[in-house]
Amino acid sequence: MVNKIEIRQTIKPYNKKIEIEGDKSLSIRWALLASQSIGKSTSTNLLRSDDVLSTLNCLKKLGVKIYLFKDKCEIYGTGINGYRYKKNIVLNTGNSGTLARLIMGLLVHSKNKIKIIGDKSLSKRDFLRVTKPLEKFGAKFKTNFGKLPVVIKGTKNPKPVKYKENKGSAQCKSAVMLAALNTKGKTIIKAKKSRNHSELLFKHLGIPIKIINTKKYDLIKIDGKKKIKSFNYKIPSDISSAAFFIVLTALSKNSKLNIKNVNINPSRIGILKILKIMGVKIFLKKIKNYKGEKTADIYIGSSDSIKSIKCPSHLNSASIDEFLLIFLVAAKAKGVSYFKNLSELNQKESPRLEWGSKILNLMGIKTITTKDSIKIFGNPNLVINKKIIIKNFLKDHRVFMTSTIAALVFGGNWIIHDKDSIKTSFPSFLKIIKNIKNP
Repeated sequence: MVNKIEIRQTIKPYNKKIEIEGDKSLSIRWALLASQSIGKSTSTNLLRSDDVLSTLNCLKKLGVKIYLFKDKCEIYGTGINGYRYKKNIVLNTGNSGTLARLIMGLLVHSKNKIKIIGDKSLSKRDFLRVTKPLEKFGAKFKTNFGKLPVVIKGTKNPKPVKYKENKGSAQCKSAVMLAALNTKGKTIIKAKKSRNHSELLFKHLGIPIKIINTKKYDLIKIDGKKKIKSFNYKIPSDISSAAFFIVLTALSKNSKLNIKNVNINPSRIGILKILKIMGVKIFLKKIKNYKGEKTADIYIGSSDSIKSIKCPSHLNSASIDEFLLIFLVAAKAKGVSYFKNLSELNQKESPRLEWGSKILNLMGIKTITTKDSIKIFGNPNLVINKKIIIKNFLKDHRVFMTSTIAALVFGGNWIIHDKDSIKTSFPSFLKIIKNIKNP
């Protein structure tokens, strides 16, 4: 089977209504916390991506009963520190940094050694940022020079800790939060602003948590050793997946799109704020609160005039997964756009800041990059009339999907490799593209 696509034509004007699969961050967190609850938890609209399936497979290896049906998933929780498993097990976390880092937090109480592995891309990423704070609980780690594979050996009596998270990483913060569940006492986390899905789920589940919000940091206090009741959850649609179609519509001619029931958690909608500053027409309707999370229908229209932007750094953490798409919008802006403090982008599945610049350069857009910033010299009249090949990007799903959007908007003859990469986060991406293209 050919693992690449070829795109030779731009997309024609459309007026469509679509639905996106469940949010990946919430799908993984639901599964992990359901495994720590007592009784049966049920989820609908669970994302059926490789990252989420890896989560379920890892939990099964830890002795959790899981049943996956066509329209729902059932998890029979074992309670906090209730995992039952054989000695010397290996947990394969695939491509998922969220899974690999968060599950380590749940294993600080593990009796036996557990080896955690991942794919080639994940094995290049930094895990000291998680193992070092988790060592404070009493767990012991052996790493491959700070990378996977990681072997964890828990402690009988995890101790509550004080931890300062200064990278703005929701994964590091969440790993420590999950570890705190295993302790007797209060864990205190001073965390730089980042996604707060874990905090909202803790609140919804009645886990004793107190949060003090300041301008730059959140102070989080968690009491451990509390029982978690089983819970049902209909996963809202993923804003990071919706972003591809938001940008596609904004940059296409005479087009409109309605995306139904999308998670608009304030810590995730940096892209909406950035695009509005740049002149993109975005409207939110039917705004609701669902178990702590905000959801809405998102309406987008074609934007005739895109403004350049000097992007406020305080929006970085709320849009960290969407910057490749934001760079595409900047490519069509009038003037020079500037983005800074983006070193965290190179800690993703691929060095995304480098890839963002590379894609734009292949398109004919001038950029100036440093290790943590990029200047983009926009061209409102950009039309591509050449062949562009995208490959060797460590199978980063967002590089593949961003390249697809660029091809549909700007033209040219694009050959984009590793289409199977979308299975990690958004397996229906190309199916939805096909649906939008069809009259």
